[in-house]
Amino acid sequence: MNNQSQIIQLSKTVILILSVFSILINSQLLGKNPPEDPPFMPVITPNGSTLSWTMVDGFKEFRLIVEEIEWEIAPGMVIKAWGYNGRTPGPTIEAIEGDHIRIYVTNKLPEPTAVHWHGVILPSGMDGIQGLTQPGIQPGETFVYEFELKQHGTQMYHSHGDEMTQIGLGSMGFFIIHPRIRKQPIDRDYAIFLNEWFVDPGTRTPNANVMTDFNIFTFNSRAFPGTAPLVAKTGDRVRVRIANVAQETHPIHLHGHSFKVVATDGGDIPSSAQWPETTVLVAPGQTRDIEFIANPGDWALHCHRRHHPMNAMGHDIPNVLGVNQDGVEEKIRDLLPNYMAMGEKGMHEMVEMNMEGPINTLPMMGGEGPFGKVAMGGMFTIFKVRDFLPDGVDPEWYSNPPGTISRLVDGESAEEKVPQLLFVCPMHPEVHQSGPGSCPKCGMNLIEKYKK
Repeated sequence: MNNQSQIIQLSKTVILILSVFSILINSQLLGKNPPEDPPFMPVITPNGSTLSWTMVDGFKEFRLIVEEIEWEIAPGMVIKAWGYNGRTPGPTIEAIEGDHIRIYVTNKLPEPTAVHWHGVILPSGMDGIQGLTQPGIQPGETFVYEFELKQHGTQMYHSHGDEMTQIGLGSMGFFIIHPRIRKQPIDRDYAIFLNEWFVDPGTRTPNANVMTDFNIFTFNSRAFPGTAPLVAKTGDRVRVRIANVAQETHPIHLHGHSFKVVATDGGDIPSSAQWPETTVLVAPGQTRDIEFIANPGDWALHCHRRHHPMNAMGHDIPNVLGVNQDGVEEKIRDLLPNYMAMGEKGMHEMVEMNMEGPINTLPMMGGEGPFGKVAMGGMFTIFKVRDFLPDGVDPEWYSNPPGTISRLVDGESAEEKVPQLLFVCPMHPEVHQSGPGSCPKCGMNLIEKYKK
């Protein structure tokens, strides 16, 4: 009886093994995707997407279409870009070391192109250099690339035909190769592509001929306040992958954390060679992976070149910082009725105004925070860490524990500290009132001023 039970149990086990084997074979040979749960933590590309694939004859097949697209930099600004599958950066390609990859690229641009798999070890003929390793992909043509992934790491793909124009208009994306086995599990995995643009105020097409004088700086082709936040739970191990194929070098700084630089586009850095940082420098053609343990709070993540976390930079404005303009403004208005003196005390007043600028042009600084205007733009986003965080939820502003937030020094009475506070129109100073509002003459937001 016992022998019979053992035989029955063995038969069930064999049937189960064969069933699983059959499922695996079918998923490989019949073009079905593997189970939805991948053997790695999927990468999140904020404001972006991940490219889907199908299994055909043992190859993971991906499809890219490079084309002109309409792309929103932030609410209020849309540009004509060149991207992949309707986006810039293009959708993130994710695969596993050892996979066999087949990528179809269809060109819908008005000129030839090719796609370079930046940092990927592959046969020379698959490297994607127009004229050197392949003919250019002419408008309307589709080329196919096939290779085995012999490494893991954060790589990129981008145009390698008329790079100045095509990369300058946004033709790039992430190519992330996961290891077969990751020794250190990751709880959150993010990818941020750096880029800079020059868009004349009031226009929609970036000028790809500009080499240094850029005026829009972006994370994943979005400028703050249009950048999506990164979120994590307290204690999560977070990896952020940062890529750059633009013109400038960017020092990316994370507040409230010390991280380690754990990988470059050349591969993993041995733990004995990793170094602690709070700012990582990412040069053109490089990727850098950083890892850290998340601390609770709302933390800024931004480029530390001081013009890069700002929008619509104008470089031909006279420097009037500290210049007393009393009496001058009225005289200039006789010649220019809409003239308004600004910059005497810095540029923060630009944040307070509701001044309408050229069409399709972002304010220099903006974004609402829990304590007022954030006064940032460009390469800036927020890393939100909470003790409890439902998946897929952008949490409300962080609630700081009592005694852990800076405050106004309390040495005078409220009446002495704020004597006769008025809200005044910067364009029409004769318009003022005791509370916030807008000017009935021009519609600008009234700004705080103390009556002398």
